[in-house]
Amino acid sequence: MTTDTIASGRLARGGEVQAIGLVSAAHFISHFHIFVLPPLFPFLKEHFGAGFVELGLALTIGSLTSVAAQMPMGYLSDRFGPRRLLIAGLIIGGVALASIGFVDSYAWLLVAAGLLGVAQAVYHPADYAILSARIAPYRIGRAFSVHTFAGMFGSAIAPATMLVLNTTMGLRAALVAAGAIGPLVAILLMFARGLDSELRATKPAEARATDADRRRARVLTPAILGLTAFFALLSLSTTGISNFSVVALMSAYAVPFSAANLALTAFLTASAFGVLGGGFVADMTRRHGDVAAIGFALNALIILLVGTVGGAPAMLITAMGVAGFLSGMIMPSRDMLVRAAAPPGAVGRTFGIVTTGFSVGGTIGPMLFGWIMDCGAPRWVFGASVIFMLLTVVLALAGDRPLRRRRAAIAPAQSTS
Repeated sequence: MTTDTIASGRLARGGEVQAIGLVSAAHFISHFHIFVLPPLFPFLKEHFGAGFVELGLALTIGSLTSVAAQMPMGYLSDRFGPRRLLIAGLIIGGVALASIGFVDSYAWLLVAAGLLGVAQAVYHPADYAILSARIAPYRIGRAFSVHTFAGMFGSAIAPATMLVLNTTMGLRAALVAAGAIGPLVAILLMFARGLDSELRATKPAEARATDADRRRARVLTPAILGLTAFFALLSLSTTGISNFSVVALMSAYAVPFSAANLALTAFLTASAFGVLGGGFVADMTRRHGDVAAIGFALNALIILLVGTVGGAPAMLITAMGVAGFLSGMIMPSRDMLVRAAAPPGAVGRTFGIVTTGFSVGGTIGPMLFGWIMDCGAPRWVFGASVIFMLLTVVLALAGDRPLRRRRAAIAPAQSTS
């Protein structure tokens, strides 16, 4: 191995570290911003003289604008470059949040929430487009896992951070501070122009598509539509547990509030670490559909036992922790399925399309599981989650078959070229 080869390898590895670090930082900001407003609701209610329904409307507007913008942002990512789009998203989201601290108007709160939703639509297509093009194939699963973990970490620390900022700085300053971190990360990305050049350089000359070719690229394939449904079911299967497991455990088994909260904490924390473990699994195999199917089948079994058998608080906490780990472990394999299904030059569009499934599931899930609780059937919070998990297993196995056939068809052609 020559000195030039070693130096080239170190340079490439350093570029990968930069890409993972910056993209993960942006994903951290994305999830942090999602959870800035909810913990401040009691203070925003007093500040704007609005009710909780009016404040909830702001979140609904943010979700709807995110759903509407998700697919267009995927196209813009492929057309103008994901780094530029990521910079725009960080600035728009940060300014939108900060502006709430400056403008004393409930109407502006709704506008800012809509702008924040548009910004949120940027992250998945742009993040995954950069990572898919910039990271070596044998490390991409771990890169996806670090990216996902950073987002989950942002979600985890946002509520406590905002309460501390509100207590020490006041509501206005807390909102401005929360918004300011977006443009700060955007500045770092402005100086990372190497990400754009690497995106072009990693594509073989014969595989590069012109802008016209990219516009004509067919992304609404059965495989991608199936993965969109897969993402929606994933969201539905976890929404009930994340939002309603505490009240469901308390109602079904008279579990103390503290123990029920600890069970949810175990699920969410173990899920974050499961993501990191799942990155190594995703890099060790190409059978990502099988990994997702097995993980969710085992998860469904555990949640079924929680919903039908119950148990002592310690047992429930342990079961929820194991379920959370399995839920997180399949996430990198989930992302690898999408990457494999993406046509050349259309990774951003593909992730933009399939991640609308998350938004759809996140919109339907709270209403569905809330209705289940209102009907006095708390065990069915877990039962409905199991049904969605089993449907997810079916889609994971079905969606992986055409990808295997594509790989099998490409392999002989590559060996003869």
